[in-house]
Amino acid sequence: MTGIPERMAGVLLKGHGGLDRLEYRTDIPVPMPGEGEVLVRVTATAKNNTDRKVREGLYSTERDDHVTSFQLGEEPTLRFPRIQGADVVGRVAATGAGVDSARMGDRGLLDFNIYADAREHLNLVPDYVGHGRDGGFADYVVVPSAQFHTIARPDLADAELATLGMCSYQTAFRMLNAARIAAGEHVLVTGASGGVGTALIQLCRLLGAVPHAVSSPGKDEALVALGAETVIDRSRVTDWPKAVDKATGGVVIDAVMDLVGGALTNPLVDVMTRRMSARTSYPRLSIAGASAGNVTEILWTKIYLNQVQIFGVSHGTRAEADRLVGWIRAGALQPVLHRTFRLSDIHAAERCFMDRDSDFIGKIVLVPDGEWQQHGAPFADTGGGR
Repeated sequence: MTGIPERMAGVLLKGHGGLDRLEYRTDIPVPMPGEGEVLVRVTATAKNNTDRKVREGLYSTERDDHVTSFQLGEEPTLRFPRIQGADVVGRVAATGAGVDSARMGDRGLLDFNIYADAREHLNLVPDYVGHGRDGGFADYVVVPSAQFHTIARPDLADAELATLGMCSYQTAFRMLNAARIAAGEHVLVTGASGGVGTALIQLCRLLGAVPHAVSSPGKDEALVALGAETVIDRSRVTDWPKAVDKATGGVVIDAVMDLVGGALTNPLVDVMTRRMSARTSYPRLSIAGASAGNVTEILWTKIYLNQVQIFGVSHGTRAEADRLVGWIRAGALQPVLHRTFRLSDIHAAERCFMDRDSDFIGKIVLVPDGEWQQHGAPFADTGGGR
């Protein structure tokens, strides 16, 4: 392929463990696109919590601390070394067989899913780029052409576009769709300052629902500007139903979008069920994360007597991805960029991601060193993005 180097820089995940398992290399072979695929020259890739959880082996489905990979199919797809990075932005550098060469140079955003089949509205055995195949923490990545969606918007820098990636937004959209959120409903969002949380706030507004955010201190103004009706400082709450009532003026919380789990789950159920006679729909809980703990003791009598509907969410569908792409192209979603890091500074980016200080809101984006001056440097300082 003319102009394509034989070797590239990238970050290899060598196994489960600490930051030492992430190794920046400059001698990785550049992959070749196969039938129906494109080779993308990467300009920006957003970080997601799943990158950390995979590295640390936190996807156990047993009630123990067993270190294990994300696996929903019959066979594990994570093999080491692996290049992580799901929310990829870049430009088509080469096309495989069956792909129109007119795609050369297209700027695009990746639908990160590795779909098990062609069904538009069902995704039962989800896997993703950066886990089941190599991802965007590198100079180049090979992806399915049909899932690399052209986004021409000149008002969005590549690092900003990466923050709108499917890993966060499609998860958020699936959470809302699973719970059948309707216009006018009040939705409580935990972990509201992260990638999925900020996506949930925006998507609630697009659907006509009213989002109420739960977050750490110091993020009120940013979350309200993004669309949150109210913001609840989780560090000050001792009684969740009372705190939510006070913050919201006593509205009925129709549904909870939970990214936290652990000990918070029961109080959130109490928020929805304390005044059942005032409700107009069943209480609904969508959960897509367990940052506060993977085990929660639940009284099932509380669940079934109050008819609480619980929805587990990991990935969305092709149809949801297509709708999100339409919104992005139309400018209906706002990028929330915390800051950028050089790809070679992967360890510093990971530490920043895990620390989550009071100024942290939105996404961290990694930019290949060779693309840094154009695509990374303008957003290198905290708060440098939008």
